[in-house]
Order: sequence, then structure tokens, then C-alpha cells
Amino acid sequence: MKGGMGNMMKQAQMMQANMQKAQAELAVTEVEGIASNGMVKITMACNNAVKRVLIDAAAMDDRETLEDLLLIALNDARAKAEATSQQRMSGMMPAGFKLPF
Repeated sequence: MKGGMGNMMKQAQMMQANMQKAQAELAVTEVEGIASNGMVKITMACNNAVKRVLIDAAAMDDRETLEDLLLIALNDARAKAEATSQQRMSGMMPAGFKLPF
């Protein structure tokens, strides 16, 4: 029985190390959110850190439209970051386990 518990602990430690490695990789993996055919682009790491915001000059004519485009691009980047994270981490989790990020 003790050997089984030791194996479980080893597996848990391996899983933890693999998750830490994956999280470090995701922190430098970038995705790009785009709005209005590229008028606004937001580059974000998969840990939700915004890296760059690019705004086409034509998008600056109307403040409300620009605000909407920023929101659309940010939500697009966040959704892509979440999908990338879920895909990367899904192989490490038991079936049905939902990640908290």
C-alpha cells in the first residue's frame, strides 16, 4: 500500500512540474485580437498580460467607435488566449476538470 501512495505522490509532483512548465510557456505565448479588419489589434500573452495595442489612424476619428473597437479586440484576444491555454493544459487534467483561468 505504501508503494502505491509513493507512486501517486510522484505522479502528482510530475503533474505539478508539467503544469508549471506549461504556465511558463503560456506566459510567453502571444495571441492577437483584431477588430474591424485590423483597424485595432491587441497582442496579449496567454496569461492575459497585454503586450501591444496598435490603432490605425482611421480609427481615431470617432472616440465611441474606437472604444468599441478596443473592447472587441481585447475580448477577441482574451478568448484566443483562453482557448490556447485550455488546449495546452487539457492533456494534463482529468476528464471533466475545469481550469480556473
